[in-house]
Amino acid sequence: LHGGLPQALLAPEPPPDFYAEWLDSFFARDVQELFRVEKRRGFLLLLETLLRQSGSLLEVTSVSRSVGLSRPTVMNYLDVLEVTLALTLVRPFHGGGGQELTRQPKAYTFDTGFIAWAHGWNELHSTDRGVLFEHLVLETLLSLDLPRIQFWRDRQRREIDFVVPAGRDSVDAFECKWNAESFDPTSLAAFRAHHPEGRNFLVAPIVGEPYERRFGACSVTVVHPAGLRGVMGR
Repeated sequence: LHGGLPQALLAPEPPPDFYAEWLDSFFARDVQELFRVEKRRGFLLLLETLLRQSGSLLEVTSVSRSVGLSRPTVMNYLDVLEVTLALTLVRPFHGGGGQELTRQPKAYTFDTGFIAWAHGWNELHSTDRGVLFEHLVLETLLSLDLPRIQFWRDRQRREIDFVVPAGRDSVDAFECKWNAESFDPTSLAAFRAHHPEGRNFLVAPIVGEPYERRFGACSVTVVHPAGLRGVMGR
């Protein structure tokens, strides 16, 4: 709920002005000064829109229309946000199958506290936890310095949260679930029908050591984010 920046993380309650003031400082120090971006209002409006949509497919034309900026300007600002690590674009993985998504990326902003602030969340409901937990898993994967982190989706909207190519014809799959017991293996089975080689991970806030579960033909390692480095190194 608070995010990972120390001042917010250590506060007993979400600081009311911290996030807006931080974004103002970010624009002045890291964006305007380094990239000569002049449209402060438009840039911050774009960033707040991305915060509210974080974890979703990025539709640049729709976003440019909603913030009142041209498509080239939005593309330029997206580059700035990526360079400053305020935004991570996760691109689709595909093997040439006609039913797989091939172009549209998913956009993840950099801190769960800012996402909660942009939504106006003062407390977390059960429906909020899943999307924020997915961000924490992505941040963990990014910290492992993997060569590529992607996602998979087909035209039936079956989706794997994150996939990591692991060698020739092999790709590891990562599904994120706040409650490991509610995991539905349908999308994983569809993914493995296209890409059978690789390891399967169900990342959840479990207590204790990683363990194995079987879902049909798929063996899945259930693991806490903090245990990912250990199980991936096996």
